[in-house]
Amino acid sequence: MALFIVRRLLGAIPLLLGISVIIFVLIHLPPGGPADIYAGSPTASAADLAQIQENLGLNDPLPVQYVKWLGGMLTGNWGNSYRDGRPVTQTILERLPATLELMAASLVIALALAIPIGIYTATRAQRLPRYLLNILTMLGISVPTFWTGLMVILIFAGRLGWIPTGGRSRSGELLDVIHHLIAPALVLAFVSMAGFARYIHSSMIEVMQEDYIRTAWAKGLKPRTVLLRHAFRNASIPVITLLGLEVPRLFSGALVTEVVFSWPGIGRLITESILGRNYPVLMGAFMLSAVLVILGNLVADVCYGLVNPQIRYDD
Repeated sequence: MALFIVRRLLGAIPLLLGISVIIFVLIHLPPGGPADIYAGSPTASAADLAQIQENLGLNDPLPVQYVKWLGGMLTGNWGNSYRDGRPVTQTILERLPATLELMAASLVIALALAIPIGIYTATRAQRLPRYLLNILTMLGISVPTFWTGLMVILIFAGRLGWIPTGGRSRSGELLDVIHHLIAPALVLAFVSMAGFARYIHSSMIEVMQEDYIRTAWAKGLKPRTVLLRHAFRNASIPVITLLGLEVPRLFSGALVTEVVFSWPGIGRLITESILGRNYPVLMGAFMLSAVLVILGNLVADVCYGLVNPQIRYDD
């Protein structure tokens, strides 16, 4: 297992280098620049803008700018924000906990809802539960996240007043944290929950037809024991792979959800940086997202090997 982890980490190095090139090129391709934003005044003279361009190193050729930026990334100097001059690392690290909190809460909610739904629909002979699951899956795939978020705010915040319209808890009290977190976490979890439920449903149907499940029923074991200890334990193995694939989807979903609910996370920071042409913050946030996605997939692979004894990564 240790050898497998080392190999995966070494293999991630060229992948991250390729991602860094793509990020740098795509961000610098659009016309215009951040000099007018950095100047802080729309009436700045051409000489002032040219001086800002020179101070920021934006007059250097793109390969030179890329090498300087990559060297700074490797040494921990991610540059300074064009907006307020603060270090990029400080800006990102202030926003990262909010995004991780939102992603973790949405993943827990998605699994907490998907597992019983998937098991229930797989163990019922009636058509209605499976029909409802198909509807749920189609809604989760087809309904845009921003529309769901706006409807939640309109109904539960605007008309009923059950939740705040947006923002993150500042008091740190558990009830207040849940009060602010529940709506964006549910919206972000909706798509994942629908996919997980469908996947668990299919895996459970396949596992329930295995001989060892029939043997467990023949021994007179309790239904709870057969379903949870024997059937779901084996049906959940493929779901672990899906968890790794959910990390990038959660990041992309968090970008929209954070904007809709004014959640002060990485997704909202990326949106603000795009609108403000804040290149250093934007590139740093994208690179951090890429690293977290790669680590998420690595953790999923490791967990898959731990749960499934047939997998031997070091062979």
